[in-house]
Amino acid sequence: MLTFDLNYWAVLLAALSSFMLGGVWYSPWLFGHRWMECCGLTDVDLQQSDPKLIYGGAFVLALLAAFIVAALLGKDPLLLDAITLGASIGGGLVTPTLGISYIFEQRPLTLFFINGGYHTCQFILMASVLSITG
Repeated sequence: MLTFDLNYWAVLLAALSSFMLGGVWYSPWLFGHRWMECCGLTDVDLQQSDPKLIYGGAFVLALLAAFIVAALLGKDPLLLDAITLGASIGGGLVTPTLGISYIFEQRPLTLFFINGGYHTCQFILMASVLSITG
């Protein structure tokens, strides 16, 4: 059986950091208005959504991602190695994968940059937190 020797508090902190980054990234202070426009969402759409499902689901998925990043990093990674892994996952795997879908779905290029930028920063932040706290 495969077991992981992980610092689960660090995994939780990495997921929380990702969640908080998303809160700022998609807020009106940064890209929130433009993101909503690109997605075709309105304030009414957001008000009619279920926040428990959205935020709860987002946190569970961030926790899963942080767990996987922690498993890939291993014990006591150097910060530079963690940043490199985070940038590779976010900028080299997630963003291109989003791009493929966005091309076929004919989504706006701006949305690609907003979401791809978030995921790149998200994984760099997660990996950094795991390196520093692990």
